[in-house]
Amino acid sequence: MMTRRAFATLLGGAVAWPLTARAQQPGKLPTIGFLGGTASIWSSWTAAFVARLRELGWVEGRTVAIEYRWAEGRPERVAEFAAEFIHLKVDAIVTNDSAAPGVKQATSIIPIVFVLGIDPVRSGLVASLAHPGGNVTGLSAQNADIAGKKVELLREVVPGLRRVAILVNVDSNQALLEAGETVIAAQKIGLDAVTLEIRRAADIAPAIGTLKSPSDALYLAFDAFLAVYRTRIITLALSARLPTMCNAPDHVQAGGLMSYGPVFADQLRRAADYVDKILHGTKPADIPVEQPTKFDLAVNLTTAKALGLTIPATVLAIADEIIE
Repeated sequence: MMTRRAFATLLGGAVAWPLTARAQQPGKLPTIGFLGGTASIWSSWTAAFVARLRELGWVEGRTVAIEYRWAEGRPERVAEFAAEFIHLKVDAIVTNDSAAPGVKQATSIIPIVFVLGIDPVRSGLVASLAHPGGNVTGLSAQNADIAGKKVELLREVVPGLRRVAILVNVDSNQALLEAGETVIAAQKIGLDAVTLEIRRAADIAPAIGTLKSPSDALYLAFDAFLAVYRTRIITLALSARLPTMCNAPDHVQAGGLMSYGPVFADQLRRAADYVDKILHGTKPADIPVEQPTKFDLAVNLTTAKALGLTIPATVLAIADEIIE
């Protein structure tokens, strides 16, 4: 077990550790530290990342090494894994938006590439999208920006909708940003909005239990913690006959009503391009943060039928994935 003093010493060493020293170690493959949320959820996205690296000439185990770590909905593990990456002297760290602040706090030297960033400027990850500054860059998911579109889709699909409830992990600053934008978006189109604040798994059932069908719908603010417990959330919502707006198609495949957002596999492929640039010597500060260009709408018709809803033809016409 690492003591607090040893951990602080390790982090302090990271700040003084020259980048060139890491890059020039004889006989050592360039190494990527990959910190994701949940291994099972991320498997297809990780495969997309590795496939793109291969296209760029980086073959795992031959020309590059990848050290995988999974937080599994436990934010306290971020500092532990960041310390491991520092000890391993990785050349770049790829991580999700919720873990990125903790990794950034651990090292100001090792390049960090975040994926699925909700609002990287307002959350303090980067100085600006065009000029990130420091050792952090990556890809924004624009969740806060598309909150209005997601609320409008809910209103279009759910007749008589009066209130949107936003389930949010209050320990995630990025999720709180999205929740705030969702409240504003709902109020703009005449809907009431309420945030259901949770911090642990035991909070989920009581929060959902406060909602009423058919006047309410449940909106999940993007967060690794909610992703881990997505099956429990969706099961409880279905039992309460609540339509759900989720974060990704895998939530819809698990029984959620709809999801709308960037194509996560595409985000991970683009992250590989960032890593390629960094391994070739480009500084993160000089790589602009990208915003997604591909968005995916998924609809579960089986869930709609169970809720007594008919998905309008206008929504089906623009859906990228329809589950029957």
